[in-house]
Amino acid sequence: MPVPFSGGCACGAIRYSCASKPRYMGNCHCRDCQQATGGAFFAAVVVKASDFSILSGEPSWFEKPADRGHIMRRAFCSDCGSPLFIVNESNTNARALYAGSLDDPSWYEPSRDIYVASAQPWDLMHPDLPKDDGMPDW
Repeated sequence: MPVPFSGGCACGAIRYSCASKPRYMGNCHCRDCQQATGGAFFAAVVVKASDFSILSGEPSWFEKPADRGHIMRRAFCSDCGSPLFIVNESNTNARALYAGSLDDPSWYEPSRDIYVASAQPWDLMHPDLPKDDGMPDW
């Protein structure tokens, strides 16, 4: 995994970088993440907010309460619609990047599947990854 690493939206209007290794990588199968990605899960790369910076452009935001009641702020490009990252208001010291927005997503390596109770029956999860029905208590 390269450090620093970078990413951005499909049209190039928004670019970001991160100066440290991710703190966590995992797949979220909640309905909210399914709808936000248009797929079976959100491939999340969680980094320290202090090591994350937007290099160019300004994301638009969509806010929605999470299942525990706090606000999830999803950043996306208003030009091309690409999802970029999430700010979870219960922990503003982290940013959850969409693995698909990385310049090189090949190094993404999930450590677990969460919210598997909401997983779609056609979603073939990796059998060796730990599974949680909700958000694990870290």
